[in-house]
Amino acid sequence: MLERRAYFRHKTFIKGRIYFNNRLASHDCIIRDASEGGARLEFSENVTLPDRFELHIPSKDQYYQAQVRWRKANQIGISTEAAFVSDMRSDDSRPEPPTADRIAKLEYEVAILHKRLDALQRV
Repeated sequence: MLERRAYFRHKTFIKGRIYFNNRLASHDCIIRDASEGGARLEFSENVTLPDRFELHIPSKDQYYQAQVRWRKANQIGISTEAAFVSDMRSDDSRPEPPTADRIAKLEYEVAILHKRLDALQRV
């Protein structure tokens, strides 16, 4: 059989979440294998997804812009704009999450720091 892939695939079993429709809709998925150029995603049922969407990997807090390359039953193959496998192996080069998510995370951290400062000032 002729191998058409440009990159070697690594078997994985990682939870992911697909966001689309301006982040108003989402679906959970399992990343079954990954390569530098993309991944194979599996869903618990057949789903209808647009050709482009955002893939979030909660365990690594990483986000990727993805393009569907093929569809078959409850699986899809995607290509990503960022190097997929190297980002999953290394926490040094994470892509930036969307601005709204970063702002919410920073506001949460600021609130925690204010509480700690108040507690220290009372002592």
